Amino acid sequence: MVDKDEWLVVVDRQKVFAQSDWSTWACADGSYYATDEPFKRLANAYGDRVAYTRYIAPDKPRDAWVDYFKDWPQFLVPPDDPMYDFTDETAELAKGHPVVSRTTFGKWGDELKRAVQGARKIAVCGVATDCCVLQTALAAADDGVAVRLIEDACAGSTPENQKLAIETMKLFTPLITVINTKELLG
Repeated sequence: MVDKDEWLVVVDRQKVFAQSDWSTWACADGSYYATDEPFKRLANAYGDRVAYTRYIAPDKPRDAWVDYFKDWPQFLVPPDDPMYDFTDETAELAKGHPVVSRTTFGKWGDELKRAVQGARKIAVCGVATDCCVLQTALAAADDGVAVRLIEDACAGSTPENQKLAIETMKLFTPLITVINTKELLG
């Protein structure tokens, strides 16, 4: 059941993480698309209480990011590059909702707190579970926010990494509760 004071945070449902025909950052084996139906159900259930995030590359990488982007130079593009667009189904559902774009894997911070109007309960879904979702959920929980991770609405970089990330977040119970869409919405 969706709590009336809970927001849904949709992490990085972008083309760069979905389209494996050109992106080496895409979730393995088309697993991104297996999250479409659970995501749509969640977005509709939460109505106006949905915030979206986008990963964007920094204009000029600094510190440890310099070495990181030596391995991934093809992703050092401006924030308005089409690879950082939401996938079509996500873009449609995101219309009229707050969108937070950050150059970090973790999206939890002042801007996302404002986007969810200071909510102290959030449900989280998106990609990649083992990167941006994990970082966002842990930071929110560390900030004292009750987090419900919606497992079937998340996709990892690989099935193995998905499982590892889910098991890692389970270590933070009760700050982070791992459930699925059916448990939440029936």
